[in-house]
Amino acid sequence: MDFLGPQPTVDLTYSDVFLVPRRSGITSRLQVDLAPHDGTPATLPLVASNMNSVTGPRLAAVLARRGGLGVLPQDMPLQELDAAIRDVKAQPVAWDTPLVLPPSATVADALELLPATEGHGIVVAEGDGRIDASGIRGILPATRLATALPDAQLGDLVHAGTPSLDAEDVTDGRQAFDLITEAGVETVSIVHHGHLVGTLSARSALRSTLYRPAVDADGRLAVAAAVGINGDVTGKAKALAAAGVDVLVIDTAHGHQEGMLSALAAVSALDLGIPLVAGNIVTADGVKDLVDAGASILKVGVGPGAMCTTRMMTAVGRPQFSAVLETAEAARSLGAHVWADGGVRYPRDVALALAAGAASVMIGSWFAGTIEAPGRLQTDGEGRIFKESWGMASTKAVQARFGRLDPYERARKELFAEGISSSKIYLDPLRPGVEDLLDMITSGVRSSFTYAGAASVPEFHDRALVGLQSAAGYEEGKALPVSW
Repeated sequence: MDFLGPQPTVDLTYSDVFLVPRRSGITSRLQVDLAPHDGTPATLPLVASNMNSVTGPRLAAVLARRGGLGVLPQDMPLQELDAAIRDVKAQPVAWDTPLVLPPSATVADALELLPATEGHGIVVAEGDGRIDASGIRGILPATRLATALPDAQLGDLVHAGTPSLDAEDVTDGRQAFDLITEAGVETVSIVHHGHLVGTLSARSALRSTLYRPAVDADGRLAVAAAVGINGDVTGKAKALAAAGVDVLVIDTAHGHQEGMLSALAAVSALDLGIPLVAGNIVTADGVKDLVDAGASILKVGVGPGAMCTTRMMTAVGRPQFSAVLETAEAARSLGAHVWADGGVRYPRDVALALAAGAASVMIGSWFAGTIEAPGRLQTDGEGRIFKESWGMASTKAVQARFGRLDPYERARKELFAEGISSSKIYLDPLRPGVEDLLDMITSGVRSSFTYAGAASVPEFHDRALVGLQSAAGYEEGKALPVSW
């Protein structure tokens, strides 16, 4: 990456900079390969943060199916983490994971899992676990939930005879798209050897032609998981590796500390054969020390997150663009990589993080407001749909993390909590699912690459030309309201 004009003398946020177009031979956004080349199975440079309100098995599976990587949070008990990893590994790669509810479930039950939006459906079926094809009553389009009474049972709303496809008859995404559109339905069930194995919509079939899934050596969806630096770190790391985790994140708010270095060195000595990510840090010195201790990827960012109050509480942190720029350069010299963690609010910020040298960009609150994020869908007094989100150092997170302590010790921990304990993250009616956000983000980032004349992430690191701008320059780049 180069700067347009003189080198800056102050640290910069994403809002302080812009990308300058360069001569380009890239004629289409589809020529761009967004694979991060960081030693992980990811084919997209997007990672879902290890926050309780962001990443669970449902979101991790959907994200991996499109090439990204979800990091299961360290606050989950080990047994739940093990189950979540195995759950992701069991999900279909070529099809969507079916959302199955019994005929006796009500519209109110369904609306806690899925909003009344196009492109989604509920399989209404008898039975638990492995669903026999004969038990499928049909697929109820999610849009039907908008016009039914809350206590109406799904079995009374679904129409029998919803088309299904045999998995062996579907050879590629284009063929599946044509079959679904010819059937005149939104979603079909996918059946294999007489059992339900997935669902597929026309939009999902189209996406399968544009995204490459992130998979392990056995062709299963990839997933990452996080551990803290206290307690039996090596024992937990071994258990997660045995469960099949593809990337291990060793995480603490202040990653450049002795506790991190000793925990990281101990896990590295296990030689688990998977990439080790460690953080958070914001300096080149932090990169060197963590790489020396065994990390191959550094998680960068202190204070830029939407749920984080670290900078206002402690004055500690660093503007994120400069933090990524310095650490990525240091990591590159050591054969390591950087994940930019926090401060992303628009697709432009993802592009700028990659321009600064990040291999991947971590997304937190943006993904928290999606259908697939953990937690149930709720509706406020004005009828808007939301999910709850909270910071990982907040009182709510501390209560979950230290729930087994005696009341006195837990109260001591809560005294020093930071961050927002509860925030409503509203679903975007136009982009309610994580895949909808992926479409928007990757569309913008692919265009950024074409403007720079880069066909890959490493090329973008080299060719990106960045300029400095005033606050007025940033505002000039925003679209005017429609009613102006």
